[in-house]
Formats: sequence, structure tokens, C-alpha cells
Amino acid sequence: FLSVTEDLVRRRAEHNDCEIFSLEEISLHQQEIEKLEYLDKWCRDLKILYLQNNLIPKIENVGKLKKLEYLNVALNNIERIENLEGCEELKKLDLTANFIGELSSIETLQCNIHLNELFLVGNPCTEFEGYRQYVVATLHQLKCLDSKEIERSERIQALQNYPEVKQKIREQERAYLLKRAREKEEGQRRLQERKDKKEKQMKSKLGFDSPDSVQNEENHQAEGDREQETWRTAEDDEEDRRFWEEPTPYTPETRLETHRYIEEKRRAKDKTRESKKREKPPWTLVTAEGKVLNVNVPKLHFSLKDDEENNQIVLDLAVYRHLDTSLLDVDVQPTYIRVLVKGKPFQLVLPEEVKPDSSSAKRSQTTGHLVVSMPKAKEIILAKQKVSTSVKHSDCNTLQKNARSAQVEKLEVDPSKYSFPDVTKIIQEKERIGQGPIRLQPEKITEAKKSYVDFENNEDV
Repeated sequence: FLSVTEDLVRRRAEHNDCEIFSLEEISLHQQEIEKLEYLDKWCRDLKILYLQNNLIPKIENVGKLKKLEYLNVALNNIERIENLEGCEELKKLDLTANFIGELSSIETLQCNIHLNELFLVGNPCTEFEGYRQYVVATLHQLKCLDSKEIERSERIQALQNYPEVKQKIREQERAYLLKRAREKEEGQRRLQERKDKKEKQMKSKLGFDSPDSVQNEENHQAEGDREQETWRTAEDDEEDRRFWEEPTPYTPETRLETHRYIEEKRRAKDKTRESKKREKPPWTLVTAEGKVLNVNVPKLHFSLKDDEENNQIVLDLAVYRHLDTSLLDVDVQPTYIRVLVKGKPFQLVLPEEVKPDSSSAKRSQTTGHLVVSMPKAKEIILAKQKVSTSVKHSDCNTLQKNARSAQVEKLEVDPSKYSFPDVTKIIQEKERIGQGPIRLQPEKITEAKKSYVDFENNEDV
């Protein structure tokens, strides 16, 4: 059977940072719990406890929850009210759709003086004659029963007829308990029949699997698997039809039997699914002869560029944008590169030998692409040679001038289109003369003496 575990309680206590000692509210509904335990030791401060839609047959191990105010155990297999005397602060108790037929067990709730609301809808005891009068007269502290407020006049009338109503309830209760005893015997008989039938099927199956048949099955495994799968499906459908169409009383035993049947079918289905799963053969990345193969298991787009300017090979792999980088493993070898994307290999043979130690891998923050830069092992192509090839038909003097002032040319304009002064020549003249301001005086003198015929210009002077 399934019981309350510490792992389950911690997972359901996320709102309290998974701390259970200070937990005040917890919801354990629809967890297939068959036994209620440990909560009174782990969660002493609980005020609200949800346990609806489980398979709990008995209220237990909650008596030490002194601060508990609301307990919801609707849609379970509870047959009597008990073990709630220690819940001193209990104000609301929900027992909707259980199997409570022993109505006199509500007398144990007289100790819970703060109990204001009680829900018993959907229980066999609600069909008893005088049910509501008996409950109202027994529990004086109640203010609301089955979502209906208890009037003062109703309580007075219930107290007046209490002895007679109590007698009727006891008689109906005894009749119900006899009926329940017969239902339990019937449930045990049905359970035993199912066990015997299952054992018979197992024996017949083992008898059918003789050594010859096993050998034959191994020889024709491909065809046999398909036929066996069809046969099992048909048999399962027939068994399901018989199980669900068979009329059964609504009792704790049948409810538990239904749950066990569904769980058994689910496990068998999971087991069949696991058996069908075949281990995939490992990916062949290098052949037996040592040849490296091109592999793209993750099916990613990529581009491989030859960056001649920087003398390197660049791989741009379009990995998933939101993929965590820890799931990528890059391995650069002299002749190939291998990238594991979530364990799936991407391998590419390089056109030229590279330097693995000098390689670098980066991740784009916008696209998420993986960019791997791999310097070439042979340093042949240079950036200067690329410049010379682009202007190999030009004049040698122009080539030397371009080589000297390569950076200056990027900022200059074409002098044929614009009549700007030649700044470079001015700088050269300035460097040759030395003092700029003194240069202006001789220029004026030279212009004045140009009219004389005997004047001879001597630059040294």
C-alpha cells in the first residue's frame, strides 16, 4: 500500500521552502494514499489538511495535531469517525462521499468543542431515518450540517425526540453492519477468484513455453512479436470489457479493487513499452580503417569558411538559441572537429590541418550560434601579399607610396575632384625649413626682386 512519505510532504510544501516542521497547510489530494501516518510527527503546526480523493480506510495519526482547524478527507474509504479527540481546535470536518455507516461514531466528536461545520453527504448513514435529527441532537456545538445551517428550533425538536431517534438509528446501524459483513465476504471471494485466475493463466503460459516453442519463437521473432502484440491487445480488450461491464456494489473493497486493476494495467503497459525499446547502436564516427566521417546527428545548419586574411578556418554551427552552454562539448583535432550537442555528435572533416591548441570557441549572445576559430597549421597566406595582388598592374612607385601611406589614403580624397591644398607637402616644407614664421619674410623679398634682370636666386643664401 502507499503511505505518506517525507519526500511527498516536502514536494507538496514548496510554498514553505520545502520545510515541513513549520508547515501550516498542506494538500495531499489524489496521491493514491492508502495509509495515513507520520503527519502528527513531522507537521505539528498544521492548521489545514487536504486528503480528499485517496484510498484512506481509517482516520489515524492526526490526534496530536493540536492546531488543526480544517480536515478534508472526502472521497476516501473511511467507515467510521475516530481518533479526532486530540484535535482541540478542529472547526471544520469534511467526510463527503465516504462509507460511514456506523453513525453512532459521531459521538466521539463531542470532545471537539470548536467544531462548527460537518459534512456527511454521500455516506450510507445519511439514508438512515432520523439521520439529521440524531446528529443535531448529539453534537450541540454544530452550527452547520451538510451545508445547511442548524436553527435553534430544529435543535430543540431534535433533543425532544432524541431517545426514540437514537433507538431507530441503532437498529438501522446493526442492519447496515450485517450487510457490510456480507459485502466484505463477497469482496474477499472476488479477490481470491482473481488471484486463482491469474495463477492459472501464468501456469498455462509457462506450459506453452516449451523448449521447442522457445526455439521456434527465436527463429521467427520478427513475425511472432507482431502477432503476439495483436493477440495481447485483443485479450486485454476482452478482459477490460469483462471487468468494467460486470455489475459490482459500490464498496471500499470494489473501489480499492478498481484502483489496483488500473494500476496493474498501467504497470503492464509501461513494462511492455520498455521491452519494446531497443538500444540504439552507437554512432560510427571513425571507420575501422581509421577514416573520419562527416556526421550531423543533431541535424543543425552550419557553415565552414576559410578566413585567408587571418589564416584560419571558422565553423559557424547553428545550435539552439536557448540551449545551455554546458550541454555543448567541443573537441578540435588537427584534421577534424567534433561537437557534442546534448550528447548527439556533429563531426566535420577539415579541408586543411589546423592548430587545436590555438583554437577558440565562442557563443553568440543574440543568435546562440557556436563559432569555432581554428588557426591553420601552415602559415603561407599573409595579409601584405593579398594587398600586393590587388594592385599588381600599377606602377612600382605608386605601389611603394601606397605601402608607405596605406593608413593615410583611407582618410584622403581624390585631389583631381577637389582643389584642396596638399597638406603633406606643407608638412614636408615645414620640416625642411624648420621655422615657419621666418619663411614668410624671404617669400615677399623674392617676389619683389623678380623684376630685376641681374638677380640670381641662390637657395643656399
